[in-house]
Amino acid sequence: MQEETSLFLVPTPIGNLEDITLRAIRVLKEVDVVLAEDTRTSGKLLHHLGIDKRMHSHHLHNEHKAVAHLVERLKGGEKMALVSDAGTPGISDPGFLLVRACLQEGIKVECLPGATAFVPALVKSGFSSERFTFEGFLPVKKGRQTRLESLKNEERTMIFYESPHRILKTLTQFAEYFGPERQASVSRELTKMFEETLNGSLEELVKIFTTKAIKGEFVLVVEGCK
Repeated sequence: MQEETSLFLVPTPIGNLEDITLRAIRVLKEVDVVLAEDTRTSGKLLHHLGIDKRMHSHHLHNEHKAVAHLVERLKGGEKMALVSDAGTPGISDPGFLLVRACLQEGIKVECLPGATAFVPALVKSGFSSERFTFEGFLPVKKGRQTRLESLKNEERTMIFYESPHRILKTLTQFAEYFGPERQASVSRELTKMFEETLNGSLEELVKIFTTKAIKGEFVLVVEGCK
């Protein structure tokens, strides 16, 4: 085990810049390189924190090609921090392939605790958090109906991420597969100035979003089947 070489997974704020931890700031200052999903977005955060650090782009489109090279550099003694645009790396964001490769090569990986969107959305939904399933983004086309059908009788609270241009379609399909009376909670712009959470039946939420101006990224929490 090469304890001296490390990859740090560093959560970054999902909106409110005060949600960065002291440990995250220290790690970002100490590593040799910051691997960023979008160097422009992460560059603004580092500038806000007063950190001048070498950055490399690491996103879904180049992750497969970059992993082997990064592993060799880590084995050579470099310390790296992986960040996503917002939240915890690896949660519906790049990170899984690099972490797996590092573990296979005996490279120490540390994941710092920190911001992630689905936890506050779940807690403030009022639904049971003792048992839940995080589904992330549904397939856009292929496999979407199959996934919805498989979740129809799921008894645990279900959590989904969704983009603004698909939120109405997704709520409509939820009502179709889970039933219009199934209760749900929709949160958007978490930790930001215009944070909003709407609760109600899926039928009620569909009506709301049919006429509502839709902006921001969404977390949908759906009550489990009773």
